[in-house]
Amino acid sequence: MTAPRALAAAQIVPIRGDVGANLAAHVRAIHAAASEGARVLVFPELSLTGYELDLGERLAFTADDARLAPLRDLATAKQITLVVGAPVRLGEKLHIGAFLLSADGAIDVYTKHHLGAFSADANLGGPIPPPESDAFVPGDRNPLVHFDGHTAAVAVCADIHGAPHAGNAARRGASTYLAGMFVIPAHLEFDLLRLRDIATKHAMAVVFANFGGPTGGLPAAGGSAILSPSGEVLVQLPPSGSGIAIATDTTETVETEAGWRAKTILLDAP
Repeated sequence: MTAPRALAAAQIVPIRGDVGANLAAHVRAIHAAASEGARVLVFPELSLTGYELDLGERLAFTADDARLAPLRDLATAKQITLVVGAPVRLGEKLHIGAFLLSADGAIDVYTKHHLGAFSADANLGGPIPPPESDAFVPGDRNPLVHFDGHTAAVAVCADIHGAPHAGNAARRGASTYLAGMFVIPAHLEFDLLRLRDIATKHAMAVVFANFGGPTGGLPAAGGSAILSPSGEVLVQLPPSGSGIAIATDTTETVETEAGWRAKTILLDAP
């Protein structure tokens, strides 16, 4: 018998290029999520550095990076699996990646498949950032996440719009889709519609983690959320500030949807 799915999304406000400060924000979020029984916690895209494309080369992590040690140790101590965003160097290639830190101490790496670019009609209120392909190359590493008898797939931001991505995850046995993203206000409604489509089409619960403050010179939309396999928003954080969204699939408690218990934890004000 599998245990209930206990899922969480972390919304943080990053500090440009300050890995130490951002690590501290991760640790705070992990403690909060674990205190509520979360077994998987997803952070936004490039969460350890902020969405700072120009710093990717200098701040890049490696698969065995010592800077991950506090997160690895905490994942083991709290028995929680983490999906953490960072620029990752694998061989000669620089990727937008997500480290998968398992409760058993194992570390794996997902690499973003579909690199993104902002268009001129994105209403950014400032200069258009260069495309991600100026600094990074697309990857193909796509490990699954296994926890408590459940299987989850990982996506980083624009990956959700790659038509085969979610379908491939479902065919590989994933019942949960873990999306670490950076979404600006002008794109939030569109991206949430896409995530809802993924949930309903493939009967997957979806975890969406976004930043709660500006990064890379751009505004963030916040709104980190968890969606049920029927596409209902079970829980959602405010447009700004730091916090945790948690949803647990259980037959014992009926809250926003039969079988799910959900709540938010606000870690600071906007």
